[in-house]
Amino acid sequence: TVRNVTGDPWAGVCENEPFDPTPYGAAFARWWLRNPLSQLLPRKFKVAFTSTDEDIAITGIHDLGFFPRIENGVKGFKMVTGGGLSILPRNAMVLKEFVPVDEYLKVSEAVVRLFEKADELRKNRSKARLKFYIDRIGIEEFRRLVDLEIETNEDGWADKDFRPDRLLYFDDEEGTAPAKKDTYLSANGDMRQFSAFVSTNVKAQRQQGFSTVEVKVTRGDLNPEQFRGLAQIMREYAGGRARAHLKQNFVLRWVRDESLYEVWKALQAIDLADAGANTITDVLSCPGTDSCKMGITSSMGLNRAIQERVELMEITDPLTKKIHINMSGCPNSCGQHHIANIGFHGASMKVDGHQLPAYHVFMGGNYDDGNMRIGSQLKLRLPAKRAPEAVERWLKVYESNRTEGEVFNATFDRIGQKVYEEAVQDLTFPGEFTEDNQATFIDWGKLDLYMLQRGEGECAV
Repeated sequence: TVRNVTGDPWAGVCENEPFDPTPYGAAFARWWLRNPLSQLLPRKFKVAFTSTDEDIAITGIHDLGFFPRIENGVKGFKMVTGGGLSILPRNAMVLKEFVPVDEYLKVSEAVVRLFEKADELRKNRSKARLKFYIDRIGIEEFRRLVDLEIETNEDGWADKDFRPDRLLYFDDEEGTAPAKKDTYLSANGDMRQFSAFVSTNVKAQRQQGFSTVEVKVTRGDLNPEQFRGLAQIMREYAGGRARAHLKQNFVLRWVRDESLYEVWKALQAIDLADAGANTITDVLSCPGTDSCKMGITSSMGLNRAIQERVELMEITDPLTKKIHINMSGCPNSCGQHHIANIGFHGASMKVDGHQLPAYHVFMGGNYDDGNMRIGSQLKLRLPAKRAPEAVERWLKVYESNRTEGEVFNATFDRIGQKVYEEAVQDLTFPGEFTEDNQATFIDWGKLDLYMLQRGEGECAV
């Protein structure tokens, strides 16, 4: 089916957006919910609406993506298609530079109709995404087929009223924003922690006097007390609303600037006041073997180990802090390891008849500032227990080889991946299965010896 439609959590409050795409994303979701055409597609179909060319929603990894545009006073979208990670990772390509809002649902339906009719995709579920179809025929031919689908108008489907007006979702967030109180708790004493939180987790809205607060949720894990505490903070300080972020964080909106210190103190009380949202300590992972039948390794456990290591390093360098570290428990890239600066995906190794958890490594990926790119796979396989040490070495390689102002990926491109491979070559040898080395054969966060166990999972299996 058409999956949950995702978007930019700062839509409607960020600078430089032509218009708020949220109502149109909701209209898209309503159009496709239980739509008979999309109940038995070859496989899942993912959609994202972003707000600006920074592409916070990462439309490049979606089957369809939408960028708001205004041409000659008419609202519309640039549409991209054919993106996705996992097997054959691909960056979405431009389908249409501009489609008016009255026609974006029609063009979308033409795309879904082509996908639904592509029976050759149904032969192999692992290769049944739209990106494989477009990769085979090319984007130019796919554009032609989309136009032909509309022109042919089989069974008169294109004669429907595709205007989204009746489906648009409007939420008067500004009208229900918190009223200004007479007094607020003021900061005093040592301000360093609060200042660090504001510098990384708080953004000014384009609406004067209000800010967004990104709540860093480590490993995407919240306990019931934190959920309830967040709900109370939302009611008191954010008009009762929050939006989810693809980094597994929460974004509180319409927070009055005067209340930021109070919000930070309230977050401290539920252990959610960590600074460093979207920095090197905001490590992203899928659930891995903690809950996924397809997981090979404990990516959540590796997440914890790597985050602890980089926190111990007490990194202050602003360029190093921008590095993204992601991991997936298998090649499917639910943790988006393909587009991280340093990415891992789960694997296994065998030594003396014993299995041990391991990772393949990708480097040089990116999803910042609208410049998405797929990372390069290093020619090595790391035992899981050696990965935190490898990360620390790679950060040192970067810092010792970069030129002034050079970001991680630029240094990686210039000096080449072989330098990074050689820096950890000794870590790739797991050693023999002995009592002293037995921990290498146990995954992060686990107590028993590792054994690869996978089952069927996802997509209605």
